[in-house]
Amino acid sequence: MSSVRPAPPSKRARPRRLGPGDRVFLTVIVGIPLLALLVFVWLPALASVGLSFTSWDGIALSDIRWTGLDNYREIFTNYPPFWPAVQHNVIWLLFTALLPTPFGIFLAYQLDRKIRFTRVYQTAIFLPMVLSLAVVGFIWEIIYNPDNGLLNGILGGAGSEQPIDWLGDPDLNLWAVLVASAWRHTGYIMILYLAGLKGFDPALKEAAALDGANGRQTFLRVVFPALKPVNIIILVVTVMESLRAFDIVYVLGGGTGSKPGMELLSLLITDNIIGESSHIGYGSALAVVLLLVSLLAICAFLVQTFRKEDQ
Repeated sequence: MSSVRPAPPSKRARPRRLGPGDRVFLTVIVGIPLLALLVFVWLPALASVGLSFTSWDGIALSDIRWTGLDNYREIFTNYPPFWPAVQHNVIWLLFTALLPTPFGIFLAYQLDRKIRFTRVYQTAIFLPMVLSLAVVGFIWEIIYNPDNGLLNGILGGAGSEQPIDWLGDPDLNLWAVLVASAWRHTGYIMILYLAGLKGFDPALKEAAALDGANGRQTFLRVVFPALKPVNIIILVVTVMESLRAFDIVYVLGGGTGSKPGMELLSLLITDNIIGESSHIGYGSALAVVLLLVSLLAICAFLVQTFRKEDQ
């Protein structure tokens, strides 16, 4: 009877050490993006924080004068466009979160059900996202034209003695810009949520259908909670898009940040930094306020979300 020899123990493969070429490659692919992030994001942000406590016209560095909290005190107490801009930013955020964002999620859920011509619908809805916000602004400027615009033509006001001035009326212009922005934002949210639905396990939907759940119950109780990471991304994107709104308002507002009814913090920052009379310190203080508002809104939601997960 022949004895079976045990197999010799396999030698554990040593991890390959990085050669000089590997180190250079890793240094380049990690170092260049890190350097770009430092130079184009963090250094300007820190410089803005520092300049917000100074008075400077942006010409000579020797003219920088320390003013402490004077810029912030002036903004909150003696700068008329500031509080209307804050109010409009809040309206922008609420409008975007309550209308185009849910509508984009609804469209994504419907298009994920393999309906006919779904690719055509996806392309048509996402097409505005391919365009820049400046181009979208020019398109809607033609639509809102009071004399021969499409909207007044449909409503029968084009060519009349008193046409509706959608962008000139302080009671209407903000809502007109919000509609134009929502046209683009809906397609963006649809694509984000559609990508999340493509990775969703269809067996969960089938199980919910076997339990007697209809389409609405399946989405609210099964699909929506399971896509929590995508929901967080969408909320963060919505907050950031709302607070940093600039291009489309700048185009439709005629290139000014203090037009009645269309004041936004981003436009006030631009007017003070690159306007006719540069107030770098003043504009930097406004930028810091906008940064703090953005961070507070996002951090508050993330802390609440992760706290629920821990419980």
